[in-house]
Order: sequence, then structure tokens, then C-alpha cells
Amino acid sequence: MFVQPVDYFLAVWFVLAGLSTAYVAWDQFRNNPEPVVMKWGFILVTLYMGPLGLLIYVLADKEPRPGEHEAFTKPLWKQGVGSTIHCVAGDATGIILAAAITAALGLPMWIDLVVEYVAGFAFGLFIFQSLFMKSMMGGTYWDNVRKSFMPEFISMNFMMAGMAPIMSFLMMGSDMRAMEPTELLFWGVMSFGVIVGFVTAYPANVWMVARGLKHGLMTEREPEFDKAREGRREHAHSGAKAGMVGHHAYARLDEHAKPRHANPGGNPGPGHHGSGHGSSHGDGGGGSRGSHGGHDGMEPDATVPQLAAFGGVSVLALALGMIAPANWVNLALSARDVGGAIMPPGMIMDRDTPAAAMLDMAAVHPRLITASHGLEVRGDRELEARMENGVKVFDLETSVIRWAILADVKVDAYAINGQVPGPRLHIRQGDRVRINVTNRLPESTTIHWHGLILPNEMDGPTEITQE
Repeated sequence: MFVQPVDYFLAVWFVLAGLSTAYVAWDQFRNNPEPVVMKWGFILVTLYMGPLGLLIYVLADKEPRPGEHEAFTKPLWKQGVGSTIHCVAGDATGIILAAAITAALGLPMWIDLVVEYVAGFAFGLFIFQSLFMKSMMGGTYWDNVRKSFMPEFISMNFMMAGMAPIMSFLMMGSDMRAMEPTELLFWGVMSFGVIVGFVTAYPANVWMVARGLKHGLMTEREPEFDKAREGRREHAHSGAKAGMVGHHAYARLDEHAKPRHANPGGNPGPGHHGSGHGSSHGDGGGGSRGSHGGHDGMEPDATVPQLAAFGGVSVLALALGMIAPANWVNLALSARDVGGAIMPPGMIMDRDTPAAAMLDMAAVHPRLITASHGLEVRGDRELEARMENGVKVFDLETSVIRWAILADVKVDAYAINGQVPGPRLHIRQGDRVRINVTNRLPESTTIHWHGLILPNEMDGPTEITQE
């Protein structure tokens, strides 16, 4: 699992992502008063975005003190966060599931991107938006599909415009383990892609919330909380009334005792007429569970030209994100074609580089290394033969090792009997010799001899220089 330095970073990242997700889940279902679909939205986004998802939750949605969620989430930038969370939670779930399936099936990268887009859009529109939000949006399921289509289309386009280049360049980059769902690197690329997709989708979601095209953050409280809050208000209002009566009585007594210092008309001074009511943003009254936040029954005020312009720009951004990487990487390749190859530093690949060439140029896979040796271990050590019926028998075995060439420099190498160069064989003219070779390398190989004059037909690859 840990073969490159990035793997250690990703392991720490996913541990933090798990802890962040656990906290958000605990706090959402224990303390935060919002609809269940938004609770799961923040949980999923935190799972995908790790500590950044936790940061977004705390800054934009977590109720700072009891009863303040409505006012806390009122700013437009936070409402835009809520809309983007809802988009990313549904779309990214479909994208990630599709990416894992297409990689397992060995489909080319360009087909993978198309399937991811379709799956993400379908999951976001038909499940997360139209189904899970049905109780809040009202109307029938298909009414919600129709109303949600354009906002979901615009949001998904901008999100995939950010995700697609990340997946293309990182999965088809120098470490193509990123195409294998069994590797940490695959999930790391998906996490980074979701983060970038969130950023690219956010501005459009802010605009759509401002125009009434999408829901932002909402508040949903238990009936008991609303009743308790109304009780506190009535108590505060009664207390204010009692204070006012007491003040008037005191003023009348004071008029008799000190008439020259009384307020004209006996009116109470400033600050004595409060009712205990503060800002009522988002209050929906008592009764059953209610969603607050001013989004129910919203009427979109975006014009047709505005929607057409936004939709057109989103399609252009999507096309650039999906197609532009094909100028630099070969999107016709699949995970099966490249086999998780790791390319050496500085290796140049372009859109025409075939999988066979990549595999030929690939570095030794670290998981294949069977031994690691320091400077004290040398190659060219003599190999003693064993005698079998007058025949000298030499046993050779090829393997992958890590070999020190300098005090601070090690290379991964193909070795014979664990050494580079291979062992020395002493053979006299007239000896009968048998050499047994066991190949432990991940590919076919040939043995090249040094120090022995051989005709071409006795040296080199079979059926090329050998007869």
C-alpha cells in the first residue's frame, strides 16, 4: 500500500477525513437544526473533502448557539455554500461510484469521463434533488425533476468542468496507480477532484440562490423547541409589561412627591418599553416540524437570457474540462492498459504514447522489490557450480532489488541472484554445463553474458538473434 511518499500523506489525510466526518455526523444529528437531506449532504461532502469539509461546515452551517441557526445562515455566501453542498453531495457520489466501476471494467479514460458525468447528473437530479428534496419543494416528483433540471444542469457542468481535468492529468500522469480503485492514490485524486469541483461550482450556486432558482441552507426544528422558544418570549413579554406597570406606578408616586422632576404626561423613559422580541428571521411559528429560511414557495426571478447565458457558459466550461486534457494525455487508455505503471521522473508522454511504450519505459514497481542492499554488498561474486553426473549445474534466479550505488543513492534494478552485475561463472573449455534460470521478474527476460565470445546466434533474444 505504501510505495511512494504521497501514500503516507494520503493515509493521514483519510484518517483526518474519517474523524472529520464522524464529528460532522455526530453534531448534525445531535445539535444542528436542519433537514435530514442537508445533514447527509454535509456528511458526504466532509467524507469526500476531509478537513476542508469540516471547515466549511463550522464556518457556514453549524449553529453557534441554540436558536441562532436561522440568523447565522442568512448571508448569501452561506446560502450559496448550502446549495453547493447539496449539488456536490449528490453529483460527487454518482461520479465516484461510476469512476470505480468503469476502472474495474477496464474502460478507456474518455468513456470513463462521459459515464461519470451522466451518473453524477442522474444521481444529483433524480435522487438527491427531486426525491430527497420533494417534501421541502412540494409538488409531484416529476414536477420537481422539471423545476430542478436547469439549476442542476448548470451546477453539474461547472462542477465537472473542475473535476475532469484533475482526474485526466493526475490519473494519466507519472503515477498511474491513480487509475486503480484498489490504491489510495485513486481515492486521493477523487478527493482532490471533488474539492476543485466544489470551488468551480460555488459561484454559479450563489447566483442561483440569489435568483431563487435553488435552495440554500434551511432550518428545521422540533416542535418542542418552537414551543419552548414561544414560552420564553411570552415570559419575557410579560416581564416587560410588569416592568412597565411598575414604572408607571413609581412615576405617579414620584409626581406627588417631586412634581417638578416628573416626565411630562408620565411617559416612561427610554429603555423601559422593550417586549423581549428580537430578530425573527426564519421563524416559522409553532406547530409541527418546520423548515425556516425563506426558501419555501420561492419564485425564481432569473430571466430567460440570463439562464441561457449561464447555461451556455457552463456547457463551454464543461467541454473545455472534458476535452482539453486530450491535447496532452492519451485518454484512449484504461486502467488495464497501463497496469498501475509508475513512470520515472522526467519521462515525457503525450497524447499519442501507447500503453506498450509506457510499460516499457515504466520504472520498477516498488511492490516487486524483494531485497534491499547497501554499499557493502557487491555484484560479480563467484557462483559455485554443483556437479550432476559430470555436468556443472548453475542455478540463476532473476528478481527485483534495491541496490545502493552511492552512500545516499539507491536504484531499483533487475538482478540475478540478488546482485548487480550478476554472479561470475567459471567454465573451462570442454566442460559440460547446464544453467537453470528461474524468472521472478514481472515480464519475460533473456540472459546476456559478459566475458565470453559467442556468435550472434547464441546470444540475445530468442528468434531475434538466436536461431
